[in-house]
Amino acid sequence: MPFELRPWKMTDIDSLVFYANNWNIAQNMTDKFAFPYTTENARAFIEFATKDNPVHIFAIDIDGQAIGGIGIHPQEDIHRKNAELGYWLAEPFWGRGIISKAIKQAVDIAFETYDIDRVFARPFGTNIASQKVLEKNQFMLECTLEKVIIKDGVRIDELIYAVRREKWVK
Repeated sequence: MPFELRPWKMTDIDSLVFYANNWNIAQNMTDKFAFPYTTENARAFIEFATKDNPVHIFAIDIDGQAIGGIGIHPQEDIHRKNAELGYWLAEPFWGRGIISKAIKQAVDIAFETYDIDRVFARPFGTNIASQKVLEKNQFMLECTLEKVIIKDGVRIDELIYAVRREKWVK
């Protein structure tokens, strides 16, 4: 299914609220990804996502609708050679290969744009689909941090996956 990564815009508020207001997505995200997801959450997120230059937080767009998001978050200070990858996709679009291709595009952008050596992602230990899509995109499991996340009152594992510039195959 064809899609594009593009900067977020305020006209995405309605589609963002429509697709992001879903517990099946929110349960695998940090608590900053609100549930329920409101118009105010969407407005604040789009303001945040569009403030930096170069843009590094993108809407996943199909036919003019934002159906998910993906971002590369460059780190600072002693972690400055790293960037964190974060993403989500609307449930009706799961299982179609979209997020896998979006990850590849985002990592390409990260290595082309930033002076970094490593892109990492931190899926929850319970999020098997995210683990598989990272592995499909050359990410290697670096470590498991046992019971360090508290989500909805439950302690779960955090996994750290990463891909290194020298091993990235475009």
